[in-house]
Amino acid sequence: MAAPVRGLQCALKKSIVPPLVVILGATGTGKSKLAIEIGKRRQGEIISADSMQVYRGLDIITNKVTAEERAQCSHHMISFVDPLVSSYTVVDFRNKALALISFMNDVYSREKLPVIVGGTNYYIESLLWRVLMDEGVRNEAEGKKGESLDRKAELEKLGGAELHRRLTEVDPEMASMLHPHDTRKIARSLQVHAETGVPHSHWLEEQRGQEGGDVLGGPLRYPDPCIFWLHADMEAIDERLDRRVDQMLLTGLIDELRDFHLRFNQQKIKDQSQDYQHGIFQSIGFKEFHEYLTCPDETTQEVRETLRNQGVENLKMATRRYARKQNKWVRNRFLKRPGDNVPAVYGLDVTDVSQWEETVLSPALLILDSLTKGERPTVEPMRVEGAGKRNKRSRHTCELCDKVIIGDLEWTAHLKSKKHHYHVRKRRKSEPEPASDQPQGTTPSPTPTTDGPILGNSTTLAPGSAEACGESESPGTSSTEKEAPVL
Repeated sequence: MAAPVRGLQCALKKSIVPPLVVILGATGTGKSKLAIEIGKRRQGEIISADSMQVYRGLDIITNKVTAEERAQCSHHMISFVDPLVSSYTVVDFRNKALALISFMNDVYSREKLPVIVGGTNYYIESLLWRVLMDEGVRNEAEGKKGESLDRKAELEKLGGAELHRRLTEVDPEMASMLHPHDTRKIARSLQVHAETGVPHSHWLEEQRGQEGGDVLGGPLRYPDPCIFWLHADMEAIDERLDRRVDQMLLTGLIDELRDFHLRFNQQKIKDQSQDYQHGIFQSIGFKEFHEYLTCPDETTQEVRETLRNQGVENLKMATRRYARKQNKWVRNRFLKRPGDNVPAVYGLDVTDVSQWEETVLSPALLILDSLTKGERPTVEPMRVEGAGKRNKRSRHTCELCDKVIIGDLEWTAHLKSKKHHYHVRKRRKSEPEPASDQPQGTTPSPTPTTDGPILGNSTTLAPGSAEACGESESPGTSSTEKEAPVL
């Protein structure tokens, strides 16, 4: 009987389609609501992919699901890391989340559908693609993890110019792909080289060479995942986010921030060791109220109210900006990337919340049912027409503006910018009169040069590569704000 049983077990394992559901979308689009409804109807359990919700505390500002919502469906990866820990990395998240997914996909213990929901881009990427080096391989002893983080922190203090010079010496290919001001990513590449003895660019090339990988990066970790993108008109999202901030204030946001500040941040500020770039302190909302939370005791009530109102406005602006960044990531990572290792994404319009069941829940369940049966959904996945490959790591130097620009899209935006055109006009005015054999008024326009190679597809980094994804902003460019995760 052993052989037939094993055969049945293998058949059952193959029937797990899709292996997981991923719900993408900007903050305020109702990702958690859809995840809970899918979980209740399809025996799902939710894995939060939010880098701030892993920490205990700041439940309101990080918009954690309520106790009532958790009671409807099992949730994982929420409120389990001490708020003073700043060394929790995407690798830590990936390893814990993968163990949960593996357990849920084992139909002999529990028939559960993993539902990944959250807005931290590089957390989700670490689950979908094989894009991260294994920290366990590089740091065999657990005690070395702290040394690794300390080394990277010390490197970041050196400044971009010195870091870029060092990286050019040990890994010129990686140096050509990173902006000299991008200290966090340059430090990361130097850290990789220091701990492995191998250039970071070599690791990325090896990743792309894995079976199922291509010029865009490493292979998909799970075949045929079911991915939903909740999208809406940005005007509707902006209004919704503003109302959500107002609701947060009514439910005790200010008291939560003040209590958290007194318990965890006040002494750091006195010691001049506060850090709004790592751990839970980088959460949107906390740093926006910094001036209000740290105003002296003798501050008048009028000034306090002004600082409070400014904090509210800053929070609303930061939240709207973050929503745009999240949507841009979905477009860049999924919709504009050709390749076999880019999964399909099904769009669900959440603009009109009064039609939520008709436009969001019902279509999502139908798509999921079709995929589960091995059938093609009647709804086609989303694609952006005319989207092509763009090198996000090409290096350009504009001599007119004295700037280094990384990425084709950023370079094109720079050439169209007002600042660049100002320098073009200024150069024209400073040039001598045209020679007599030239038509009057036809001074040749200077052409910005390219410093270093225009890198081809072989230097385009892996989708989701947390060390070097194309989401970092080149300082001085006119590109929009982008996320720069660092391990």
